[in-house]
Amino acid sequence: MKFSFDHLVWFSKKPEEAIPILKEMGIHAANGGRHEKWGTYNTLSYFGLSYIEFLGIDNESIAEKHDENRLIIHIVEQLPKARGEGPARIAIRTDSIEKLAIKLKADGFTVYGPIPGERARADGEIIKWSLLFPEITGNELALPFFIQWEKSDEQRMSELEKQGLIGNHILGQPKFADVGFAVRDLEQTMKTWERMLDLQPGAEFIDQELKARCRKIELSGTNLLFCTPIGEGYVEKVLKEKGETPFMVNLFETNQSRFFKKLDGYWSFN
Repeated sequence: MKFSFDHLVWFSKKPEEAIPILKEMGIHAANGGRHEKWGTYNTLSYFGLSYIEFLGIDNESIAEKHDENRLIIHIVEQLPKARGEGPARIAIRTDSIEKLAIKLKADGFTVYGPIPGERARADGEIIKWSLLFPEITGNELALPFFIQWEKSDEQRMSELEKQGLIGNHILGQPKFADVGFAVRDLEQTMKTWERMLDLQPGAEFIDQELKARCRKIELSGTNLLFCTPIGEGYVEKVLKEKGETPFMVNLFETNQSRFFKKLDGYWSFN
């Protein structure tokens, strides 16, 4: 069973407003489209096939009706909060979503889906996929959801290049290095994600800039960096303000080195 990092979902009350802000940072983004059946819409920024989805609600009455699409339930609950915007959840790409659903159920996870998804692109073409949402009792950090696209990676890459969505960053050709997660219990989080993905986390290390103990899970497309605080710092601040959540994007090949906060999330350029 193949897993690749697909995208980071970044909740936003007005996703379109991210475009000029990202441009100032040297990052290209474009309007994505609308999920008519879910009442949501997005802005997208691609780094190869890995991307950030700035997701917002444009029809609350439709969005509030969903009980199977756990991402829509998540955004409806979180976005109105004082600190509801920012990195919220990741999607992992798979090539065997039906088999994965069976495995996760056997491993003790509650599973929603697979459910079909689609959105209308700006040129009118309908893009389709399937989604799978695992959950487990007592878990504060939202687990990843899994996605299987109707088209192959090669087809999608070709189409994205033709649309000008890949390769237009002012920074050059930045790529995902890590997505960072703030967690309270590093050991328990690693056990859950290891069981879910059948992937062995790397050794623990101390990140002095984040003031945290961290471990990584390596995925094609990016690494997943899990951190728990060892003192006052960025991770501790995120946990106090928002609880367990993705909080940071680390990009490399940016031709610069800086760490900063923007759009209610942290960015590391290397």
